[in-house]
Amino acid sequence: MKKSTEELFEKYRAQHKFIAPLESEIRHAVEIMEDSFKNGGKLLICGNGGSNADAGHIVGELVKSFRIQRPLTDDIKNTLQIDELKEKLQGGLPAIDLGAHTSLVTAMINDVGGEYIFAQQVISYGNAGDVFLGISTSGNSKNILYAADAAKAMGIKTIGLTGRDGGKMKDMFDLAIIADSKITEDIQDIHSTIYHVICAALECQFWGV
Repeated sequence: MKKSTEELFEKYRAQHKFIAPLESEIRHAVEIMEDSFKNGGKLLICGNGGSNADAGHIVGELVKSFRIQRPLTDDIKNTLQIDELKEKLQGGLPAIDLGAHTSLVTAMINDVGGEYIFAQQVISYGNAGDVFLGISTSGNSKNILYAADAAKAMGIKTIGLTGRDGGKMKDMFDLAIIADSKITEDIQDIHSTIYHVICAALECQFWGV
């Protein structure tokens, strides 16, 4: 990894004692996502309740600049005709929050069932080489597990952010990052730090030195 990424991990290890035991899994998640993005893939993210808010937060950190500047490539900049866009637009990483599409979500609840919401979107949006990130504090959220099954059928790698003992996600996902707590709000706080490390590390890998 780049020097700026290593410095980032050093900073987070010093600030949060729970990072070191999970560092190997966090680095693996960064590598999986980085490889996908470099090969034209995208990240599909979902969760329920507070974890749904986390999914949207992650998208916000990836699609626009987070900690460092992300200049457009010269190819794009030179092709844009509106000067204002050349100054205001930034490089981004493609990520979709599956819980953000209210009309689709409510239609699925009404017509099919809430447990199938995310799996249907994975089937519709996903392509082999993408990455699916499911967030569940219990590790047993049915709609997250169904979406992971759909992802595997599509040739999509699966990463889970969970807590407690990992639940069913621990064995079903390609990679599970498990927050060491049984308390929901503590798990969510740990998840927030973990995904900030992941987002910042990805930004360093693509735009850092």
